[in-house]
Amino acid sequence: MHPHDAVRPEPAGSTRLLRFTRAERSIHHVTALLMLVCLATAGMLYLPVLSTLVGHRELVKTVHVWCGFALPVPIVLGLASRAFRADLQHLNRFAPHDWEWLKRGDRRAVRRGRGILPVGKFNAGQKLNAAFTAGAILVMLGTGEVLTFPGPWPDRWRTGATFVHDWLFVIILIVVVGHLWEALRDPGALGGMLTGRVDRGWAARHHPGWVDAVQRTAARTPDSPSGGGSEEAAAGACGEGHPEFTKRRPGMS
Repeated sequence: MHPHDAVRPEPAGSTRLLRFTRAERSIHHVTALLMLVCLATAGMLYLPVLSTLVGHRELVKTVHVWCGFALPVPIVLGLASRAFRADLQHLNRFAPHDWEWLKRGDRRAVRRGRGILPVGKFNAGQKLNAAFTAGAILVMLGTGEVLTFPGPWPDRWRTGATFVHDWLFVIILIVVVGHLWEALRDPGALGGMLTGRVDRGWAARHHPGWVDAVQRTAARTPDSPSGGGSEEAAAGACGEGHPEFTKRRPGMS
């Protein structure tokens, strides 16, 4: 555990809640930077206007390839963080309220200062975005390997890899632009990813189930030097009894 993670969680009455530890934010930032570099260099390679304007095609290609192969590295290293592993568990679970979140037009409605759905640390849209991003990285790695080292592969594989790689680039670009748009529209969420902490009122409106889990964690871990609390326990709060982990549809893991 990183030494900066070994501190006490927020007291139950605090107006600021720890949402992401330093490790979680670092993984997100490095992965996002690598993804943006891959998208930018892909545009320079495939769009004639940018290719002519920038030049240095071989250098751009080298940066693109190495940043692409490096994409899974921060995620793999992040598995050393308990909070990040907890995030992966949350993202990998669809609870009944997630299906409701997708179906309802009033999914963001607030009643008495709390969201009407018991959304956990991540809402259904964030879970789908994470699943798409993970799958896209794997597919881009596979097709990129075929394009970078074409020797062992037959022509039909190289042709298929080129088609998938190019069109998936377009889809990823659209998803990333949408993700950035949503982030910029929500200062609370953006601040949480930049500083690690969010306002309790914002959290209650957007992630009331997560707020309840954090409060239960704080109640079990007294705010004292002997409490043994940690940032990772607070940020990763969602355990037994939380809707993220209970009453899932039959057959869901």
